[in-house]
Amino acid sequence: MDIAVAGAHGQIGRRLVRLLAARGDTVRGLVRNPAHLADVRADGGEPAICDLETTAVHEVSLAVDGADAVVFAAGAGPGSGPARKATMDRDGAIKLIDAARAARVPAYLMISAMGTEEPPDGDDVFSVYLRAKADADRALMDSDLAWTIVRPGRLTDEPGTGRVRIARHLPHGEVTRDDVAAVVAAVLHDHRAVGRIFSLVGGDEPIPAALEAAITADPRDG
Repeated sequence: MDIAVAGAHGQIGRRLVRLLAARGDTVRGLVRNPAHLADVRADGGEPAICDLETTAVHEVSLAVDGADAVVFAAGAGPGSGPARKATMDRDGAIKLIDAARAARVPAYLMISAMGTEEPPDGDDVFSVYLRAKADADRALMDSDLAWTIVRPGRLTDEPGTGRVRIARHLPHGEVTRDDVAAVVAAVLHDHRAVGRIFSLVGGDEPIPAALEAAITADPRDG
């Protein structure tokens, strides 16, 4: 597959680029900082400068033109304020939706977050973040793209275990960034995941078995 990863220098993005490249995919790594181009190349991706906050939709569409799928792995990141949650986590994701549609990229995978189904009303940064992610998720579901949404729990930097829990609804929990990247890589290669929302936390089942069970379950089930 030819896959464009927005946020290719992020903590999940870099892991994902390496996994996809290792399995033989062509990976376009979209980054906003020219200093990150060499890292993306070293990870096995084909780097491209593309700042989703400032780049026009038609320019983003050129960056993803010809891809089989795009992945939104970008984000304002910890330490950013509420304004950037709107301009990056919401508007950046929506701009990538518009660009994918303009370029006729058929599939879009959103790395979202647990808690977006009923985001809180507070003014604290995390509440604003969850509402921004919820808006982006809704925009993707309302689009005509072949969409999939992965909603991991609280992210950790512990080494991946290769064992997770995946379902439409799950209690809040933790999951390693390694395991999130591995699940996303697997989901991208399974057409049955289209139109599905997967919550994701650490667990006891190997990723292939957990994903198979989630895909074959009734999507309304928890």
